Amino acid sequence: MSEPGNLRKFRFGAGGEGNKDEGGARKFVKLAQTAEEYGYDTFAIPDHLGNQVGPIAALGALTQATSTIRLGTSVLANGWRHPALLAKEATTIDVLSKGRLELGIGAGWMKEEFDKAGIEFESPGVRIRRLDEALTVLDGLMRGETVNFEGEFYQINGLEGSPRPRQGPRPPIAVGGGGPKMLALAAKHADIISVAPSTTPDGKMKLSDMTIEKTAERVDRIREAAGERFDDIELNWTIAVIVITDDREATAEMALKALEQGYPPNIERDTEFTVEDVLHSPYLAMGTFEEIADQIREVRRRTSMSYVGVFPTQMDAFAPVIQLLKGE
Repeated sequence: MSEPGNLRKFRFGAGGEGNKDEGGARKFVKLAQTAEEYGYDTFAIPDHLGNQVGPIAALGALTQATSTIRLGTSVLANGWRHPALLAKEATTIDVLSKGRLELGIGAGWMKEEFDKAGIEFESPGVRIRRLDEALTVLDGLMRGETVNFEGEFYQINGLEGSPRPRQGPRPPIAVGGGGPKMLALAAKHADIISVAPSTTPDGKMKLSDMTIEKTAERVDRIREAAGERFDDIELNWTIAVIVITDDREATAEMALKALEQGYPPNIERDTEFTVEDVLHSPYLAMGTFEEIADQIREVRRRTSMSYVGVFPTQMDAFAPVIQLLKGE
């Protein structure tokens, strides 16, 4: 892979769900305020029907409870909301937050949640085509334009987007993906792309996709699909595991043993990993704060990914790393 030339400055994303582990919905606002104090650039809310707050309502509250941190979704399941309605909610949040929204949206992947809600879980091809149309509709309406659109899934007849957003020409759109089709779709529409390991049909991340080499390949795929747009796209990834330790190698060996025993349960062990694989993976961060900062610099050098996300439970542990990288 050719090394990227002009590297973007780092940005850091935290997030929260407002679930029982985090202290429930009442502690949720405090979590976002803490992220702002730590120096995180964004605070994003996932979109699931399980034990968490509703992302749109929660963002509305955060527009008033925070002042500088950008507010996002990571990511909305497209099949649950019509893009004409979502565009209005999104631009409202952008206005209320004085221009701090980053709208993350994806095809939806947790079949179990669709089934429980009685919402049809379409085939991957159909979900991707639906998302393609939704992104086209959102793009126009979030600019405040009058949209006419005749598609397979959505028909928009002379609808004007309102309120007009605070950000111009519209709030940035983030799309996540691991598979080739989703990455190509993201390259066509998104301002921010979350580069994720591809997943098994039941939603587990494939271990084989978590190496630095495989991640760089996914970025190359985005580069090819985006063409001239590539330099305008910010690349994001989320670190799945953070362990602060003075002995990286020993911790990596422990991580390999844990993987053999099926932990963490959201990772599918579809390949053999070495200590080197663990220590270089963008998705696994182990070491002192300085070593983790160096590892993140190396990930950016090799992949041009610069926007680092962490899970809610690891927000405190990662905060000192931000201070080492801020402004770089």
